[in-house]
Amino acid sequence: MTDSTSPKIALVTGASRGLGAAFAEALADQYHVVAVARTTGALEELDDRIQAKGGAATLAPMDITNTDAMAQLCRSIHDRWGKVDLWVHAAIHAAPLTPAGHIDQKDWDKSIATNLTATGQLIPFLSPLLGQEGQAVFFDDPHGGDKFFGAYGATKTGQIALAQSWQAESVRTGPRVSILAPKAMATATRARFFPGEDRAPLHDIREEAARLIAELSL
Repeated sequence: MTDSTSPKIALVTGASRGLGAAFAEALADQYHVVAVARTTGALEELDDRIQAKGGAATLAPMDITNTDAMAQLCRSIHDRWGKVDLWVHAAIHAAPLTPAGHIDQKDWDKSIATNLTATGQLIPFLSPLLGQEGQAVFFDDPHGGDKFFGAYGATKTGQIALAQSWQAESVRTGPRVSILAPKAMATATRARFFPGEDRAPLHDIREEAARLIAELSL
């Protein structure tokens, strides 16, 4: 049984940088944040920012493609809090842009493992923790079929298709599944995709996180 006095729990996968970090920092006003990412240093910097705002976080430096580690994390969350109120899935592998005929096999395998396989494993892990009242959040980035976006476009499109299926299946039973559409932001990932792009018109990550969180009506 979940303690009614326990904090609301937000699990953010891909929390070390970019939109995931901005979401984690913003959510810390209302949630205890469980921050998952591979980069320990970036997670510690996130924790410093959250603590400076008076929030609290649990850092989980791990790779979402490590099934055993993620299963253990979900078990630990269950044992400590008994639930997840909000899951924000921002983890992604953004393979370098390249013609389809020149896709590097390691990048292809990593794209499938991170963007598809891990998502397909995390949904069954987290669905019981989210229950009927929880909410899962995914971020659309429609590049399927765009030239040079083969590995990223195919696997990101597949991820969102999986999320859409879960969304349709859970309308009456929960959890609520939201698929958000971020505006173009000045992230490191976008800089790799579009080097030399004028970044002045791009949206601030923190402002965009605040806008998207408002859409969720938390």
